[in-house]
Amino acid sequence: MTLAPQSPERRPQEQSLPQERELLTDDDLVTGDAVALDLPAAGLGMRLLSGLIDVLVTCVLLVVFLILFMTATFDTDEALAWAAYIAATAAVLVVFPTAIETLTRGRSLGKLALGLRTVRDDGGAISFHHAFIRALVGVVEIYGTSGAAALITAMIHPRGKRLGDIAAGTYVIRVRVPLNRPAPVQMPPGLAAWASRADVAAIPVGLSLAVRRFLSGEVGTSTDPVRRHALAERLATHVQTYVAPGPPPGTPPEAYLAAVLATRRDRDVARLARDKDLRTRLTSRS
Repeated sequence: MTLAPQSPERRPQEQSLPQERELLTDDDLVTGDAVALDLPAAGLGMRLLSGLIDVLVTCVLLVVFLILFMTATFDTDEALAWAAYIAATAAVLVVFPTAIETLTRGRSLGKLALGLRTVRDDGGAISFHHAFIRALVGVVEIYGTSGAAALITAMIHPRGKRLGDIAAGTYVIRVRVPLNRPAPVQMPPGLAAWASRADVAAIPVGLSLAVRRFLSGEVGTSTDPVRRHALAERLATHVQTYVAPGPPPGTPPEAYLAAVLATRRDRDVARLARDKDLRTRLTSRS
């Protein structure tokens, strides 16, 4: 394989494939092994049913709290009774859903029943401020408009977000969907010696994902050897800016790509193992 040398000033990540980000969907979460895990947004029907369960639970709690608070302030003045009413309403509509979603990392009672979870836009677990914003906005869009604002927004948004999700930067996913992870890329035996000495820098997520999908046959050119070879050479040309020295002369570009990806994976695994061992030794001495 003959690859044109790249000068250092052409190494920035912007030189990667223009189409590489197009391989990512809005629901993809990319792992360190350049594997895109699909986190599908929950459908509108499931969200409506989940929300209905949450609203029913909230209404029951609100009635119970109001009875308790109003009973406790029955013989007091009207101002204290109103304060008890406001406190009970705030506790049920804001404090309770915030606490539940914070403690369960995004799973209300309705979501637990239907296998849903609220996550950040990047796929991570939500925190207190995400749950608080969702609950606070939910008071207006769910209870203030009888759910009309939430329903209309969810119908329009591609991820089915309601206004609280938009404000908090979250969305609801299905967690009972099997994740099919492809087999890890194997190191070509003839390139193991070269890979052990090569300097492989961190490859941009989009480029590594493009290589991973090409090697697994997801790109769709496997039935055309000419197109597949051309794409392999194109990918290899972009990858070479992050690898030094180049592969042995005559190396097929597809084998070169597999060697680079396998090397990055193995070195990341080894680094994580060293970090874990170091933490274990440091904590055992304390």
